[in-house]
Amino acid sequence: MEENEVTHVKKPKEGEVLGIVEANLGSNKLSVRCQDGKIRICRIPGRFKRDLWLEINDIVLVKPWDIQGDKRGDVIWKYKPSQAEWLRRKGILLL
Repeated sequence: MEENEVTHVKKPKEGEVLGIVEANLGSNKLSVRCQDGKIRICRIPGRFKRDLWLEINDIVLVKPWDIQGDKRGDVIWKYKPSQAEWLRRKGILLL
């Protein structure tokens, strides 16, 4: 199996949106430009803090909050570059 071969890609479910990290705001908060055209302040939930290292231009999956959903959300997944390219080829990622 090749190193860049895509074996599993988590697709956005209802209520989830793809986004690209624009800035690291500190305190486990990020500015994410989402595919629906909104910029959200997203947090990294506690269960991911140690395992999820995010940089600018990383592709992430965001779960908008029920309250302030247009402005806030949680990062629930980070895509590897090969997975992001697969999403682009399939027409799922439009950023």
